[in-house]
Amino acid sequence: MRSLRGMELRPSSDRLRETLFNVLTAGNPAALERTTWFDLYAGTGAVGIEALSRGAGMIYFVESDGKAAKLIQDNLQSLQIEAGFQLLKMDAPKALRRLEAEGKSADFIFLDPPYHMKEAYRQTLELPANSPLLRNTSIVVAEHARKFDPGDAFGRLRRYRKLEQGDAALSFYRCN
Repeated sequence: MRSLRGMELRPSSDRLRETLFNVLTAGNPAALERTTWFDLYAGTGAVGIEALSRGAGMIYFVESDGKAAKLIQDNLQSLQIEAGFQLLKMDAPKALRRLEAEGKSADFIFLDPPYHMKEAYRQTLELPANSPLLRNTSIVVAEHARKFDPGDAFGRLRRYRKLEQGDAALSFYRCN
């Protein structure tokens, strides 16, 4: 999978991505089959592409940076993935409002803004928290710097697990 140099693009490490999917499947490889994902601040598309490879039915890649969005398209094309995704070239809040207006909901929302964009975490976690974008069984995962805590609660979302690995961490949220 390709990445871009010189950008604020920081793809999730292979090890952290593996940890993420191990937690989400918890020994049940079929747990992701036919699920819907919103991959926010998608960067290279690595998380969404991994979800597709594990049986997800639909991934909405959300990336506002034009070069990164093109990179996601290139990565999907190089892996010969032609279906099961939509690429939204817009910022995450706008994409979430659009997806809500279209009546979409997600089983999983993954967000990984550039670590210095601390306010983006609050804004992006608050938007779906009290909307029909989330089902009662939905899981929201935020990747963030280990030294930064995005918060324990957003609307009906409550953090139920936090995993730290190197300089990064994953915070897992579900509906209360």
